[in-house]
Amino acid sequence: MTMWGKATALALSAVAALWTSAAIADQSDLVPDTAIHGRTLKFDWPEIEVGVGTYEAGPTGLTIIRFAHRAAVVVDSRGGAPGTVNTDAMRLGYAAPHWDAVVFAGGSAYGEEAITAVATGLKDEGIRSGAWRNVALVTGAIIYDLGGRRLNEIYPDKALAWAALRALRPGVFPLGAQGAGRMAMQGGFFGCDAHSGEGGAFRQIGNVKVAAFVVVNASGAITDRDGNLVSCHRAASWGKLSKTAELMANVPLSRTPTWHPPAADGEPATRNTTISLIVTNQRLGYADLRRLAIQVHTSMARAIQPFSTYDDGDTLFAASTDELSDTSVSGLVLDTVASETMWDAILASVPQEAPFNPEASFAVPEATLQQYVGTYRFGPHALLQVTADQGRLMVLALARDVFAFDGAKPVVVIPVSATEFYAPGRYRTRIAFQMEDGKTTGAVLNPGPWQQTGIRSTTP
Repeated sequence: MTMWGKATALALSAVAALWTSAAIADQSDLVPDTAIHGRTLKFDWPEIEVGVGTYEAGPTGLTIIRFAHRAAVVVDSRGGAPGTVNTDAMRLGYAAPHWDAVVFAGGSAYGEEAITAVATGLKDEGIRSGAWRNVALVTGAIIYDLGGRRLNEIYPDKALAWAALRALRPGVFPLGAQGAGRMAMQGGFFGCDAHSGEGGAFRQIGNVKVAAFVVVNASGAITDRDGNLVSCHRAASWGKLSKTAELMANVPLSRTPTWHPPAADGEPATRNTTISLIVTNQRLGYADLRRLAIQVHTSMARAIQPFSTYDDGDTLFAASTDELSDTSVSGLVLDTVASETMWDAILASVPQEAPFNPEASFAVPEATLQQYVGTYRFGPHALLQVTADQGRLMVLALARDVFAFDGAKPVVVIPVSATEFYAPGRYRTRIAFQMEDGKTTGAVLNPGPWQQTGIRSTTP
């Protein structure tokens, strides 16, 4: 069985347990996954340890960046909807290295539990204590990966945070759809709604080290150094358009139906955030750390366009591990190198995604289609009703819009195999039916790394 096949089985069993539980919010049956499943950034810096944890039933996750001997940290928040923990203490002007970790998490505000859980985990593991100068200090920020991104309300919790804390690794940072970036997306401002994730990059000038870590869940679109859109579900009417600047120059027209297919496949997801951390081993005072944070955060507007919008919770942390008193690299140079390193990290966040290019439609017998008829629950407020008529399979959203499916009228889906179908249009939402002992037990939306699992029920 492939990795994603195993994830499907795990997610289906977890979702089934959740829906049949007396309390839908019960996450006790979820299994933390702390393994690395894709690309990584490898860097030589023993002071920095990284841990990731994922609930594949979400999917959602968290990422811990721990400083082995603490670090001095400042914060720069710019978006219109930030979600942070313990950031007020960073504005007091102290440059002492007393922060243990920065944590990024999915789950929106509910993911803040995972940030504080890392602190209690450090205490319970005996690394920190209740002594005044030994209390664990952890900060972090969350992204919104609910709503239009996924259909359930699973969030990174204390159990997942503790599992990730016990799986810390030095010098390895997972890239793409892993950790806190497991269900991140970008480009919703222009209707791109493309999957993104977390990225990392590392540079060294002599003995001075710089590392950038980011989770891109932005309203704006990721843009490369040539000004091109990096990843986007393009509107058919765009033609050969490739430059983000062309979209930006035509706002608001580039966001209107005249720039998109006449039949939109669901409302683009909103509530976005890019959370990031820039770290150096060079000793910096409070003012120098603040300047580093400000320049790097400002520079990110080149790589994500537009940046720090009303719907974004953009927050950047800047840290010094205080290991090196070398001043051979000036602040002007350091901050500029760090800005370029962050652009590298943003580009590295884009996951590898196999294109979906269906061939001619596949003929499915009427008797097979009838097996799929029923109601499928994907979350507390996400239900799909599947019907069959005259050789066609149709899908209707009952409680709220679900990707390409809405409640206005049933969407006729096109078969690509006996069990898998897709909705025509810009986003080509796929639905695959799960069989057990000759009976349909559930369905999977968009099979693969970002799949959403649903359980078949007899009543809505």
